[in-house]
This record gives sequence, structure tokens and C-alpha cells, in this order.
Amino acid sequence: MQCLQEIHELRETLAGHRRAGRTIGLVPTMGNLHEGHLALVAEARRRADIVVATIFVNPTQFGPDEDLDAYPRTLEADRQKLVEAGCDLLFAPAESTLYPRGGNAQTRVSVPEVSEGLCGGSRPGHFDGVATVVTMLFNLVQPDLACFGEKDYQQLAVIRRLVDDLHLPVEIIGVPIVRDRDGLALSSRNGYLSTEQRRTAADLQRTLRELRDALEGGAAIEPTLATGLARLRESGFEPDYLELRAADLRPVDASTRDAVLLAAAQLGPARLIDNLSLTLPR
Repeated sequence: MQCLQEIHELRETLAGHRRAGRTIGLVPTMGNLHEGHLALVAEARRRADIVVATIFVNPTQFGPDEDLDAYPRTLEADRQKLVEAGCDLLFAPAESTLYPRGGNAQTRVSVPEVSEGLCGGSRPGHFDGVATVVTMLFNLVQPDLACFGEKDYQQLAVIRRLVDDLHLPVEIIGVPIVRDRDGLALSSRNGYLSTEQRRTAADLQRTLRELRDALEGGAAIEPTLATGLARLRESGFEPDYLELRAADLRPVDASTRDAVLLAAAQLGPARLIDNLSLTLPR
């Protein structure tokens, strides 16, 4: 696996692969890799000739009181995991390489509508930072396809809209959530949890499953969500939101069938997110 840090090296290397007619798959990450990330690499490996992973802890998607400084940086361990997963190229640039004028002076990409509410409401500017760095990486790598996890449901929707609106020639692949044996969605932030908090964390997914079953059985939406919020608080979570949206993130209405439950909740030092798709009855 090649490990590159400079833009000119990345572009020269990938130009050679394109001249040879090879397809390129991209897996953008912030590092501290787990099995969820490696599932993205595996999917890209299945679909493309050359797999490029990026590791960059993107400062523009963190708010002023968020965990940018504490976010785990484990480059050497990540490098080994990518080698074992069959990744062909790792691009791990310095912050000054992508943001030579600093994040505050950086041109921004904003995706309206789909970025509003949910995590976008709780984390102002977060999705502008995501959209900006992803656009940058698409420009630098020029991949044929890019893989993103479905755990970050709203992020995936933002990226799909970005690609559609800007007419970018990149196929976006959503990869199913990878979960631990107790159902907790894998996340780099799970490492912040104490042993006791880690046991509690699985209640987020269990609550979503109970709500899904109730809603698919015809239960009224608002009382069901209120019950879910109460259950999360009883378990020790501080819920940020618990919402039912149409699968495209529009509000549900009488015609909605394909829907998604989305939740974000603080548990100790970790902000956990999860989602579960469901079909509403007619």
C-alpha cells in the first residue's frame, strides 16, 4: 500500500492508474479505524480496481465545544489495518495541505434542505464542513465511486445531494451499519465510554427496534416517539433528538411508507447516533 501526504504525489499516482484504465474507489475517513470502516474498504475493493482511503481529522466539521482535540489519532494502527484490508493507497494529508489559509478562510460548500435539522440542527456548520472536505477529496482523487456508511444517515443524504446538485461523476455507495454483538453501531467515539456506559449504549438500538415494531404495527407516531425519549432518559442517555422521517428525510405524511427512525444521544462523553429503516402501514 502506498502512503502519500502531498497532493501532487496523489494526483500523479492516480493519473497513472487512470491511463491504465483502472477504476478508482474512495473511502474517506477520519481514522481510528474499526470494522465499520473496513467494511467500506471491502465494498470499494469489490467494486473498483484501485482503492484509495483517506485519513484526515477535518477541523471544519467540529464545533467550538466539540471533541476535535480529543478525537483519537491512530495513524500507524490504521495503516496496518488498511494494508490487511487490501487498500491500495492511503492519503493522509496535513491540515495545512488541505487548508493552506486555515479553516476560517476556506471556501465552503453548503448543501441546503437535507442538511437542516437532526445533526445539522444540533451541530451548526457541521455539514458545511463535511460537504467542503468531501468535495475537496472528490476533486483530488476523482474517484469513480465512493463508499460511506449508513450509520451517518443524514451525512450520506447530504453527500448524495451534493453529487447530484454539482453533477459530479461519482457513484455514491451506502454501506450497511456494522454492529457489535449487542447491536451497538460501531463508532470511533465508542472508545470514550466507560465499561458501564458501554453496556448501557446498546439500549439505543434496542429502543429503536422497539419503536420500529410499534410503528410498523400501526402505533401513533408522536406518543411512540415520546415513549422512546422517556426510555432513553431512563437508561441514562441525554437525547439530542429522536425523529421519524421519510426515507429521503422529508417529514412523514399520510402517504409515507418508507421511513427511518433517527436518534442522537449523549452518553457520558460520547455522542452516539443510530438509525433504523421501517415501513409504515397503509
